[in-house]
Amino acid sequence: MLKRAMSLVLGVCLVSGVSGGIAYAADAYPDRPVRLVVPYTPGGNTDLLARIIAQKLGDAWKQSVVVENRAGAAGTIGVDLVAKAKPDGYTIVLGTFGNILTAPGLYKNLPYDPVKDLAPVILLAEPATALVVHPGVPVNSVKELIAYAKANPGALNYGSSGSGSSNHLFGALFASMANVKMTHVPYKGSGPAVNDLVGGMIQLSFAPFPLVLEQIKAGKLKALAVTGATRSPALPQVPTVAEAGLTGYEAIGWFALMAPAGTPRSILSKLNTEVDRILKTPEVRASLAAEGADPVGGSIDDAARSISEGVRKWGTLVQQLDITL
Repeated sequence: MLKRAMSLVLGVCLVSGVSGGIAYAADAYPDRPVRLVVPYTPGGNTDLLARIIAQKLGDAWKQSVVVENRAGAAGTIGVDLVAKAKPDGYTIVLGTFGNILTAPGLYKNLPYDPVKDLAPVILLAEPATALVVHPGVPVNSVKELIAYAKANPGALNYGSSGSGSSNHLFGALFASMANVKMTHVPYKGSGPAVNDLVGGMIQLSFAPFPLVLEQIKAGKLKALAVTGATRSPALPQVPTVAEAGLTGYEAIGWFALMAPAGTPRSILSKLNTEVDRILKTPEVRASLAAEGADPVGGSIDDAARSISEGVRKWGTLVQQLDITL
């Protein structure tokens, strides 16, 4: 009887100790600088989004959140670094469409599994892009673009920020659903692709809003549609691809905050709560609106569900079109 009672007391102490340790980890976090890895070069939309989040987190926590750019291999090097980091909440990463949702299908030897090796924290944004064409292309609508592409197979060149990037696959999905042949031209970033589009070296692109809004207003590019499920406040007069004639088409970008798998749930929850609050602030909402996006936020489970759905959708397309890197 005494032995059993001692066992129960010991068990309660052990459970209390573990629970107390987890609670302490969350209460004390962060007690030193946090590293936010951006898997791309400075200055891009991913980097700018990360720096906004880092600044706001730092202000709230009175602790530095340091943005570290680790570019290379289409964003997979930086993600791999975080996947292998200590799961204590002090190394996190800004995951994107390319290095989380499509990388498993594009790379045969991807050094990490986005689902098993990383823990989702929160969805940040899911921006649409603009389907834009050079004024010299004799079309003014999605239906006319499809008809032109069918009459001139392979003649339309569309630029992207690189093979396997979101705007590459947005174009591939468009061509597949419209049953047309277009030629993909990969660039080292969306900026160079848009520059060549304005110059007439390529004919169209599925481009981020900030890179093309002024060009559209100046008449240097024609906006035929936006790729999201609804019209964008940035281009309210421009229809979605689906309502413009390609029923069922939807393609949006994806940004999320992620941590190494095994990071205590209490720390993930603390990060989630704080970033969700930040995403609701007027300054952040205005900044994302300039990108043609609204903040998403939500729970950890919402982010996990988005990952599994995105990997399935885009992985299927990659497999169907036999796209590999």
